[in-house]
This record gives sequence, C-alpha cells and structure tokens, in this order.
Amino acid sequence: MADDMSDLAAPDPDQLYPALYSPRAGGAIEQQRVVFLKPLVQSELTEVGDYTYYDDPDDPTGFERNNILFHYGPDRLVIGRYCALARRVQFFMNAANHRATGVSTYPFPLLGGAWTQAAELFRDRPYRGDTVVGNDVWIGQEAVIMPGVRIGDGAIVAARSVVTVDVPDYGIVAGNPARLVRLRFDAERIALLRRIAWWRWPVDEVTAHLPVLMAGTVDELASVARERGLIEEATSDVDL
Repeated sequence: MADDMSDLAAPDPDQLYPALYSPRAGGAIEQQRVVFLKPLVQSELTEVGDYTYYDDPDDPTGFERNNILFHYGPDRLVIGRYCALARRVQFFMNAANHRATGVSTYPFPLLGGAWTQAAELFRDRPYRGDTVVGNDVWIGQEAVIMPGVRIGDGAIVAARSVVTVDVPDYGIVAGNPARLVRLRFDAERIALLRRIAWWRWPVDEVTAHLPVLMAGTVDELASVARERGLIEEATSDVDL
C-alpha cells in the first residue's frame, strides 16, 4: 500500500469534491458530502483559502446559502487555508444585528410601508467589521460564529459553541458563549509556529512532511522548516 500511495499526487484544491480515502475500501472513494470551499463560493464578499473543506452529508454545496447568514455587505467573510468545518457551522454577519439602544429592538423599517420613515435609524446598528478565520482551524459541528469575530491560526472551536469574541492563535474554545479552555502550545512555540506558517508551504513540501505535521512536535517541525528554508517572518494575515 505504501508504494502505491507514494505515487499519488496531493488533492487538487480546485476540485469541488475531493476523493476521500477509505481504509475500509482500501483506496479512494467518490463522495458528495465533503467539498473544498474555494471552488464553491461565488460571492465577492467571501474568500476561502486552498484545502479548506466543509463536511455535510445533507447539502454541502449549499454552504453560502445555509451557513453564511445575513451577508449583504460590506463586511467580508475570510477563511484561511487547511481549515476543517463540520456540519451546520454557521457564520452570522453584521446585517443580523438589531439596534439595541432604544426601547424596542424590533426592525420596523425592514417591514416597509410607513415604517421606512425611520430607515436612517435602522442603519445605525452595531457593526464589527469583517469575520476572519485563520489557517489550520477546526470548527466543530453546529458552532456559531458571530459577526466580526477573528479566529486565530491553529484554533479549535468545540461543537455547538457560540463564538462572540476573538479566539487567539492555537486557542481551544467551547461553550455558549465560547470561552478559552486552554492554549494548545506555550507562547514561545505559538510564536514559532507563526514564523513557520506551514500552510504557506508549497503543497509538495506539506505532502512530504505529513508525519511531522500530524504526529510530530513543534520543535521537530521547526527543524524541518530550517533545513528546507521555509521559516518566514511572523504575520497576522490570513493566507488565501
């Protein structure tokens, strides 16, 4: 099996349905529940990096319709590379907000008629800017990401969490509202991982070093990055 696998190329990030590997079948299987999001999204307000996937046995291609809500702009949803999004993850964008500074939160102008005279007041709602998910982020089933949240690289969002505030790099959050459970690594190693930024590596380098990425230590990955000249300067940008 190892000899056969060594001849395979990395998955094509522009292919909508990746051919999943099944140990039971002993090879790749055709499927229609996991999609790469980059070739799927159509909105200019949404950007997704290579290899980020969404897993949904019911309607994976309905991601923009079912999972990104109230996305009328100008805020953007930006998701980095190599992210894993589980079934029914939802992103609420800024248009979901109601004005809460008056007596009533009811959106009168939205219903039309004479109520449109208060349209200017309706526009004065909370706005938190773009929603940004970093690289190598795992978001569990039915998690909800609220408007303007920034989720750092390497973070984990537990299933059914409601994320209302920013999540640090390599943080694990859970609950409603989601709270930081712990950091996956210490501050020194998180800074080192930001310099390594393995998600920017050429895919051949990623493929060649899967064992250390999946089962190695940060220090071992750093050694590989130095040997291959792959360490870069730290940055807070999401890579697409």
